[in-house]
Amino acid sequence: MPDEVRGLLMQVQALRQAQRLADADALLGQGRMRFPADPVLAFLHAQTRYELGHPAAALFGEAARLDPANLEAMRNRALALISEGAAVQAREVLEAELAARPDWLDGHKVLATLKWTHGEGSHFADHYAPACRALPERLELWLAWFRMAAQARDWQVAAAVLGEAERHHAGSPALLACRLFVAVESHDDAAVPALLAATAHLRGDVTSLCRIRHALRRGEPRAAEAEALALVGGPSAPLYWPYLSLAWRLLGDERWLWLDRPDDLIAELDSGIAAGEREELAALLRTLHTTRAPYIEQSVRGGTQTDRSVLLRHEVPLQRLKARMLELVSTYVAALPPMDAAHPLLCAPRGGPYLIEGSWSVRLERQGYNVPHSHAMGWLSTAFYVSLPEQMGAEPAGHIAFGAPPPELGLPLSAYRTIRPEPGRLAVFPSTTWHGTVPFDDGERLVVAFDIRRPQA
Repeated sequence: MPDEVRGLLMQVQALRQAQRLADADALLGQGRMRFPADPVLAFLHAQTRYELGHPAAALFGEAARLDPANLEAMRNRALALISEGAAVQAREVLEAELAARPDWLDGHKVLATLKWTHGEGSHFADHYAPACRALPERLELWLAWFRMAAQARDWQVAAAVLGEAERHHAGSPALLACRLFVAVESHDDAAVPALLAATAHLRGDVTSLCRIRHALRRGEPRAAEAEALALVGGPSAPLYWPYLSLAWRLLGDERWLWLDRPDDLIAELDSGIAAGEREELAALLRTLHTTRAPYIEQSVRGGTQTDRSVLLRHEVPLQRLKARMLELVSTYVAALPPMDAAHPLLCAPRGGPYLIEGSWSVRLERQGYNVPHSHAMGWLSTAFYVSLPEQMGAEPAGHIAFGAPPPELGLPLSAYRTIRPEPGRLAVFPSTTWHGTVPFDDGERLVVAFDIRRPQA
């Protein structure tokens, strides 16, 4: 690689890391003019254009032509085709490539996601079967098929996949962990004890979360606390803090108040964004909601969620919104309680700059809601209310509710705080806080949500 290209790439990566995508795009455009055959520049140019919300399928196609081994370019070409309204072509591209590369995991995942979000719920993952049977030695393929069935909570298919995989990978710890997951999440209480014993030696987030969730559901918060408390000092800590909150609340341990601090850490802020600007934003957001069903791994029920990070897109209404939202985040952080080295939110350095970890729009319709969940990838999480029905129903219909656990755990805990949405209002809260949306009567509830990345010292 010529030194000039290497230096250009370093500048581009610095701009991308700072989320200055428009500047990175301009620099990449210049670089592509000078080095049109460089495959790395071609891919980064396509990727940056895609993240900005510009058409990028043709650019990814060129990047793939320059570097046929770049499967990420092939995957992202399909994603760009979907976003550009060419889902049929994207499916054809994926199916053709998977016929030649049946072990292409990302391709399988994109194809399954495409089929799920376009209404093929019952057969969306069928294409994994011939690939697994053609390459039975590839355990990761079986696991990918299993994960799709498990995310759809199709326990019959998930168990069948495991049974077939076990004929080729007898004694696999990963498959044993999957067996435990199915038993715990499908409430097969007869099978769980033996599987807990058989997996006691396994360490990992899947088995730990299974132990915690089963203990909570069985009324054993002390066991859940012990498992979670041992893991909040590690890299997966954001997964476990929300469960510690539940365990402590069930135990009557006031450490949950130290952790969740509903009165101190959950805030509602007025954005000051005028009605006309919100209407312009709403019109743009509606054009981005193109799927028929929400993504399988998301918390949305009765609505849709956008792809990519909407606050990194190029459109002026979204760029204005991003600037205002980051101002409000700074206001929120400035009002936080003092630093606390043991606390997952209050331990982080302050002062910014604050970077977006992910951002999306949720459009809920009649009786739509979000199931209770938390955000393991974020530090702060938010919900900005763009457009709401005039009447959502009896209180707290349509509210964002904090502290209610996932209903499948069957815990005797309810929300400890709600925020009534109002157009132009921003809710801000720790990413480790359980939160969900209460169903509402009818109409459209249009939101932009985003996570803020944990600041680094």
